[in-house]
Parts: sequence; C-alpha cells; structure tokens
Amino acid sequence: MRALSIGNSFSDDAQAFAHAIAQAGGEELEVCNLYIGGCSLQTHWENAQNGWDRYQYNRNGEPVGLTNLETGVLDGPWDVVTLQQASHDSGRYETYQPYLEQLADYVRERAPGARLMLHETWAYAWDSQHPGFAAYGCDQRRMWDQVHAAYARAAFELGGIPVIPCGTAVQRARQEPAFDEAYGGKSLCRDGFHMHLTLGRYLLGAVWFAFLTGRSVLENGFVPKLYRYAGHTGEGEHFTPRFAERPEFTPTPEELAVLRRIAQETVDEALGRK
Repeated sequence: MRALSIGNSFSDDAQAFAHAIAQAGGEELEVCNLYIGGCSLQTHWENAQNGWDRYQYNRNGEPVGLTNLETGVLDGPWDVVTLQQASHDSGRYETYQPYLEQLADYVRERAPGARLMLHETWAYAWDSQHPGFAAYGCDQRRMWDQVHAAYARAAFELGGIPVIPCGTAVQRARQEPAFDEAYGGKSLCRDGFHMHLTLGRYLLGAVWFAFLTGRSVLENGFVPKLYRYAGHTGEGEHFTPRFAERPEFTPTPEELAVLRRIAQETVDEALGRK
C-alpha cells in the first residue's frame, strides 16, 4: 500500500513511525509526505496553482528533496491520499473552504485510483504557548471539540470520505493517567503542539497502521527509539559514524501497551467495529 499526505509538520509526526510499525506487523506500507511547516489548505491550493517547488518530500520518514505539489501527486500510483488543515485553523471550518474542495478535485483528477481521506489533527497541550491557541481561548477541550467537528463536517461535504482519527486518539490517550499532562502524566507533545518524538509519534503511527491496513496493532512489537551522534571511527572513505540510544526517549512496555490499546480502540470505533 502507498499513501501520500499533502500536509505540514503534523503529517510528518503521523508518518514518522508508520512504515516501521507496518513492517513489524508484516505489512508493506509506504508513506510519503509533501509538506511545508504550518501549511494551510489555502496555501496548498495557491502552491498547486503556481507550481512552486516549496514542498519537502519525504518517503518513509526519509527526505527525498524539494518538489512541487503536482510532481508529488503524480509520483503514484497511490492507494490513499490524505489532506489536512493547518493545526491553528483546524477548528475553524470557515478556513477550510473553498480550498479543501478545490484540492480534493485536484487530487481526484491526478490520482483517480487513490482513496481520498482526511488526516484529523489534534488539540494543543493544555499549557501550549502556540499563538494560535488564543483562537480557542487557550482551552484544550474547546479546541478539540471544534477540531473534531470541523473534520467531521469536511468529510461529510466531500462525500463522506474516511477520517484517520489521530486527533481522537490523542485526546483519548490524554484521559489515561500516564498521559494526563495536566495532572502529572507525560505529555504527548514535545513543544505544546507537535507530537512527542516517540510517545506521540508512536500513537499516531499505530493509528495509521490499524486504520489503513485493517490489522490489529495490539501485538505489534515495534519499539520507537531515538539516537544521538556518539563519534566516529576512521577518516575519509573509511569514516563510520557511531550512534548511541537515548534511553530517556524510549517508552516503557507499559506505556506502549496503553498507546496500542488507545489506537486500536479508536480505530475500531471509527470503522464501526464497536
């Protein structure tokens, strides 16, 4: 399966571990991301009209280079193409249109075999300092309610297309003691809005895997890790870098079990399995 996101840094978070989780689950899921940090639907549409080479193109989390929207969309065939709004505008439906409809038509014309989906983004951390949080009264619950409603309306107006329920999973995980950031749990965000480099990104990747493949993530053995540069051996053509694990970022088995459960429950509910 091949999936393309037309997004921003939030789709980068979602795809970071999706390929590796799929591999651990015995599935081949290639995820590609056309993104510009903070990019809105309006800016995507303007880029599409002008053919600007402003997109970082990633494949399975690795950079490929800069490109334009049309080149990326034509780099198919795609099984799935996802769209999303910029995080700060995700709860303000008036910012979606007419750009969402125009982008949907643009993708359907150039990738007629792909299934169009929305990637549901998430509310900011309760103490986020993001300037866009003010539009929601700096209230996480209010932001989430508006984000969730906006994506539901967008999906309906595009003909009832599927919504990958990442935002729902994040909000649900925040109700767990381990990740209830307002009461001493670990935050799923690294800066108040982007996902934590292992915990948050793992949750999103688990949702993508379960939603796109239909497979259970509950017994998936992938463990997300981060590494730091730890020197090198040799010089010139014999130069070999060494990397060391950063154990403070490695989730515990108990944390991973909670995140897998939340991801699976969220996907099952979204697909009508519950």
